[in-house]
Amino acid sequence: MDHQFSDAARAAVYQAIFSRRDVRGQFLPDAVPDEVLSRLLMAAHHAPSVGFMQPWNFLLVRSSEVKQRVQAVFREANDEAARMFPDEKREIYSKLKLQGILESPLNLCITCDRTRSGPVVLGRTHMPTMDLYSSVCAVQNLWLAARAEGLGVGWVSIFHEKALQDALGIPQHIVPIAYLCIGYVSHFNDTPELEKAGWLPRLPVADLVFHEQWGEKNASESGLTATLQAMQANIQDHKVFPH
Repeated sequence: MDHQFSDAARAAVYQAIFSRRDVRGQFLPDAVPDEVLSRLLMAAHHAPSVGFMQPWNFLLVRSSEVKQRVQAVFREANDEAARMFPDEKREIYSKLKLQGILESPLNLCITCDRTRSGPVVLGRTHMPTMDLYSSVCAVQNLWLAARAEGLGVGWVSIFHEKALQDALGIPQHIVPIAYLCIGYVSHFNDTPELEKAGWLPRLPVADLVFHEQWGEKNASESGLTATLQAMQANIQDHKVFPH
């Protein structure tokens, strides 16, 4: 039985993946309608989770007062972060806009409750961090759904965890996974902002693929390598999304 999506539906999935961007500075003030927000949250809630433990919660932030508290937490950590980089990187870092906390109409903190489902969880018995990874899957689901809805999302991670918990009243045993700035935007950049700013380039995906054992390349897989290289070149040239 053929379980593929239709050509148009499949192309839309890939378009969302390859045109998704981390948005920082082009938010519009328009509110996100409840109907749209509901679809985003439902998409996040249908992420895969180990042991079906669904460890996430979704903390919505709209008030200026709370955003100001979070902004202050970011500012303190960001000043510390800038001092960690060597001079040439620090200059680039100082010019980057790394958050849209106050500009975006909606902020969302996705968390992980590591106690949910009890101390023994199917699939987490030997890799206890799987609950954290499951929560990250919820972030990705929401982000792709947001892109399909025409909404920008920016992930802010420059916080001291305890300070962010205090600003949002999050209990100590709940882990903040992602603080997201969400809203409609004036435009989406063709190229990721950090790549465009010269922070780091996109790595060649063909160099990251091994066969059977770590670090092993396989000459017989030259066709796969060539296809990956051509596909990455087309995406970077904004010619075509793979179908």
